[in-house]
Amino acid sequence: MSVSPSSTPSPLCSPSEPLRPTRVLLLLSTQNAPLSEPPVGVPAAATIRANIGHVLAKARSVPPAQRPRIIHVRNNGDAGDPDEPHTRGWQLHFPPAEDEFVVDKSKNNAFAGTRLAQLVPKDAEIVVVGMQSDFCVRATCSAALGRGNEVLLIRGAHGTYDRLEVFAGGGITPASKIEAEIEAELEEAGVVVLQMEDVPGIFTDR
Repeated sequence: MSVSPSSTPSPLCSPSEPLRPTRVLLLLSTQNAPLSEPPVGVPAAATIRANIGHVLAKARSVPPAQRPRIIHVRNNGDAGDPDEPHTRGWQLHFPPAEDEFVVDKSKNNAFAGTRLAQLVPKDAEIVVVGMQSDFCVRATCSAALGRGNEVLLIRGAHGTYDRLEVFAGGGITPASKIEAEIEAELEEAGVVVLQMEDVPGIFTDR
C-alpha cells in the first residue's frame, strides 16, 4: 500500500514486505520543518537536504535484488509544534516510493513504541541520515547498536539546531559543533561515521 507524505499518520504504512533485507536506509525525521530554510529549519538545511537527497537517490538506483530496505521515520510533534501531524512541517520532504516504508514515532528512539524493529533485522546493516543529531539520530543509533546492528552514519546528511546554553551564561553552541560532538560520541560507541564521498560504495556489496 502506498502512502503520500500528507496521509493520516499510522504506526506503519507499508507496501508488501519483500525478502529479509541485509541493509536498511533509515531516514529519520526528514520532514519539511527541520529541512526548511532557517529559522524554521536547521542552520545547514540546504546542504543537509541536498546530501540526504543524494543518499536516497543512490539507494534507489541500486538493482532491486541488492537494494536496501528504505524506511522513512516521521516524527509526530505536539500541538503547536512545527511538526504537528497534518501540517506542512510534518510532511515528509522526500515522498516515499511504492516499495518504501513509513513509520510514525513520538519518541527520540525510533524503535520505541513503533514497528521499526519488525522491519529491521538485528543482523542488518543500517545506514542513518536525518534529523536531529542530538535527539533522534543519537537515540536511534544507540538503540540499533544495542540490538546488534552495524550502524553507518553519514556526515553532512544529519543535522540539528544551534543550542542556547541557558545554564552557561546564555551563550550559543553552534549546530555544527553539536553535530561533530554527536559523531564523536557515536563513533566511540561503535557507529561507523562516513563521508559523503563514501556514498557511491555504501549500498554495494563490500
